[in-house]
Amino acid sequence: MSDSFNGDRPYWVAWAQIKRIGSVLMRRLQQEFGSLEAAWQASEAGLRSVEGIGPQLAADILRGRSQLNPQRLYDSHLQANPHFWTLSDPEYPRLLQEIHSPPAILYYRGLPDAEEIEGNARTIAIVGTRRPSPYGIKWTHRLSRCLTQRGYTVISGLAAGIDSEAHRTCLDLGGRTVAVLGTGVDVVYPRRNQKLYEEIVETGLVVSEYPAGTPPDRLQFPQRNRIIAGLSRATLVTEAPQKSGALITAYLANEFCRDVYALPGSLDNPNSRGCLGLITRGAQLVMDEENLLQTLEEMPTVTVPAGRLRPEPIPQNKESVKVSSTADPSPMPEVPAHLAQVFAAVPPEATAFDVIVETSATEAAAVSSALLQLELLGFVSALPGLRYQRS
Repeated sequence: MSDSFNGDRPYWVAWAQIKRIGSVLMRRLQQEFGSLEAAWQASEAGLRSVEGIGPQLAADILRGRSQLNPQRLYDSHLQANPHFWTLSDPEYPRLLQEIHSPPAILYYRGLPDAEEIEGNARTIAIVGTRRPSPYGIKWTHRLSRCLTQRGYTVISGLAAGIDSEAHRTCLDLGGRTVAVLGTGVDVVYPRRNQKLYEEIVETGLVVSEYPAGTPPDRLQFPQRNRIIAGLSRATLVTEAPQKSGALITAYLANEFCRDVYALPGSLDNPNSRGCLGLITRGAQLVMDEENLLQTLEEMPTVTVPAGRLRPEPIPQNKESVKVSSTADPSPMPEVPAHLAQVFAAVPPEATAFDVIVETSATEAAAVSSALLQLELLGFVSALPGLRYQRS
């Protein structure tokens, strides 16, 4: 199904090689110049006329494209990556196009589904901790089984624990499941999920924004969570501690105006704290299978604005660094090292997302992921209109 001819496809691949050029800027370049091919030929002055491209980035673009031949690059890229969609392709999943920073290129293996592409399929993400309790496993199995039997497509991240249980239950019942990877679509992580991966490819779909051969990296997994949330009409968290990546998926789902559900657990179980926190902040409480099905059936087919879940501040990571900014002379808090660059670009006053992207010299998808993690840690606050400020 995918690789129908699109004259701009080589240029989507070429632009993706330029650092700090993500889907947001590619769309602007396409709108400004009529095509990414025309944008590839643009002068420095023309590039700087595009919102979000300053002098430094324009210079980096000129330097980067002088070293690339788009058609030759594309031909080589196809050898290792025969199946992928760009944002310009009609087969690109419509629900994913709705989010503010969709992957410019989405690689896949397996069997695409027309209903999912059109956004008409009943898709639900089931996510949670990598170290579930027997309670978490039991209820993930029960809810996955119920949803699969009702024809829902189960979407998760192929991680150990809750993700694996959701995928496995769906497959055992002959249902359809989609795995979103934080690696290339040919790299299985964790390795013990190789058989599960092969079964999903045979009957379902595996997708990733990373090209073939991309190894696991801890910074990539929070970013892939936006794809899990973006492909799903609803997100269900069955068991998660306070620092779980599943909470990132839940908050992103809410940002995308998708419903969020959480399974309550025992106050004595640290793995329940994340779910209980989601419930206190507006996620829908799951009482049992029938309760979940009933609320899902009431979900509108067209997404509508939802009330924002308020992230709960969580303890800081011990691996942290101090960052400073000339824009704010007050003492800087300690933030996790991998978030420091984005945090330094967030001033005390409300600042647009695009400005943070440009100031931090970081790709939009990575900035989105970092801001959400900083919000969960209590370092920044999100405001209406995709604006952020230090808490």
